[in-house]
Amino acid sequence: MTPRPSRCKPARVALRVADIQPLRTLRYDTAVAGPLDDLIAPPYDVIDDAMRAELAARSDHNVVELDLPESYDASAERLAEWGDSGVLTQEDEPAMWALRQDYSAPDGTTRTRTGFFARVRVEDYGAGRIRPHERTHPGPREDRLKLTRATRANLSPIFSLYPDSSGTARETLAQVAEAEPFAEVTDHEGTRNSLWRIADPDSIAALQGALADAELLIADGHHRYETARVYAEEVGGEGDHRYVLMLLVALEDPGLLIFPTHRLLTGLKDDADKQIAIRDTARRDFDIEELGDPRELEPPGGNDRVAFGYMDSFFKRPFRFTLKDQSIADAVLPGMPEPYRHLDTAVLEAIFLRGALHMTEDDISHLRDLDYSKSLDDAIERVESGAADAGFFMRATPVEQVREVAATGEAMPPKSTYFYPKVPTGLVFNPLA
Repeated sequence: MTPRPSRCKPARVALRVADIQPLRTLRYDTAVAGPLDDLIAPPYDVIDDAMRAELAARSDHNVVELDLPESYDASAERLAEWGDSGVLTQEDEPAMWALRQDYSAPDGTTRTRTGFFARVRVEDYGAGRIRPHERTHPGPREDRLKLTRATRANLSPIFSLYPDSSGTARETLAQVAEAEPFAEVTDHEGTRNSLWRIADPDSIAALQGALADAELLIADGHHRYETARVYAEEVGGEGDHRYVLMLLVALEDPGLLIFPTHRLLTGLKDDADKQIAIRDTARRDFDIEELGDPRELEPPGGNDRVAFGYMDSFFKRPFRFTLKDQSIADAVLPGMPEPYRHLDTAVLEAIFLRGALHMTEDDISHLRDLDYSKSLDDAIERVESGAADAGFFMRATPVEQVREVAATGEAMPPKSTYFYPKVPTGLVFNPLA
């Protein structure tokens, strides 16, 4: 007897989504530590030696002593000391925290960006959960891992984006912000940061519900997230170490702003072959326009063709390179998703860094003959002074393009975006033990 085919429907596999929870916040007690203005700092990766010294001089309790310490052991010892002395206090009741950032954009307009701090369960990257948008460098990953092992805490939040097409999260945060803020602090760039504590179960549930099916896109903090993944597996089992501190901002937020990050080259002075390779590659693949002013090196938005500025320290003449035809990018990025092949930083990396200059992934990740600058003025000055031999000057990557590339599962080249304003370190901490 021939068995009849089963009429049972195949089992549906549940799609895992991001797990977003309130946290038992560790934070400064300003009655003991002093004004919050003297305690916060920018993220560690934008602080140079001079800025660190300036921040440390503001207060013995400035967060750089924890997040950018002279040694990992010193950070752990200081964290314990500050807890014992009351400089830091841990709350008994879990909460989320709303953050509103009021700032001035480069065009002089005032903008507001709103998000909320929560702890998010650490997951492998994947559809429906958490996606990266940039590749990372090994040095910062190892540095952040050593710091996390020593302190057993998230000191600096990851900045992530989520879809909020219904506006539910926006409405909830607006209701929270009707009350007096828990704290207000102005950072070194003049951004006004206002903080509200969210302990009300209904508000927490509303935010969790708004993000119930959301896929999170890491905007800033890829090294910290990858560190969190490694640390969670090292500790093993269940517990607070399975979560990481995030600031979550809606993709639709009108205050979301991205700046470009420019590429600076060294190692060209004594290598005529590399200079010739850049020149010949540009002539072959790009329409070249000489500019009247170096301030025009950063291309304007709105052009669908790949474009970037170029200037070297030998002739100091500014140019704009515009890709002659999209088929050129398609040919040098075979097998890559369509949105990726339209990305300025990806085409630059493929044609000039890997192609003309023969840089390897290891060269790029370890910054051999390569550096970055988020400031157009700084990048121009470094080329004109000869501190850098040449510079490629980028335009900002639109948020929608970031989302499109991330949705393909492909990560952008490092430093493809610079989200502004930065999220201060020192507003809230997330203990992992």
